[in-house]
Amino acid sequence: MMIPRCGVPDITNLTSSSKPTSSSHHKSKMFHMVSHYDFPEGTPRWPSSEYQLTYTFRSGVQSPNEEDMRSACSQAFQRWASVSQFSFQEATAGSRADIVIGFYRGDHGDEDPFDGPGMVLAHSFPPQDGRFHYDADEDWSSNPNMNQMDLESVAVHEIGHLLGLAHSQDSNAIMYATIPPGIIKRELTQDDIDGIHALYRN
Repeated sequence: MMIPRCGVPDITNLTSSSKPTSSSHHKSKMFHMVSHYDFPEGTPRWPSSEYQLTYTFRSGVQSPNEEDMRSACSQAFQRWASVSQFSFQEATAGSRADIVIGFYRGDHGDEDPFDGPGMVLAHSFPPQDGRFHYDADEDWSSNPNMNQMDLESVAVHEIGHLLGLAHSQDSNAIMYATIPPGIIKRELTQDDIDGIHALYRN
């Protein structure tokens, strides 16, 4: 319970989409693999007319390192773009964006206050809200030591929520709720990929 985690609540009653069924088993000659991805209540999605999403940065407090944050988020968006129908582009200065990313402390007006150093690292909201907030009180880095949190790893996770995924029960998945300090976990797993494909079936 003490491992730093995403602030998005876990789903306690599994939706039918994540319960093992014949369609959620991936068959091979050797074994069945059960999907562990899940979706928020109501299964919110971006409409097909909005698969080209824009993002911008707007913080409530000074960002630890804006250049590192921009680079980490850009790379995180590309990881999801490479396995989905989505594309992502940073919005020009002053223009409206679908996704707004920033650093905040404590009570920052979204009815989900941060708790200071440790525990809750960040949170984001399901489609089509577009808000993604880092906790500014954490020790962030793009190359973390054993006491720091990785900007990109958390960005990849939170973007999954922005696209409509809930937490996975697979501890190897990007969408698993917790990540220890010093860990770099940036690569999407098959469970993450299966989840985004299931949500946005053609």
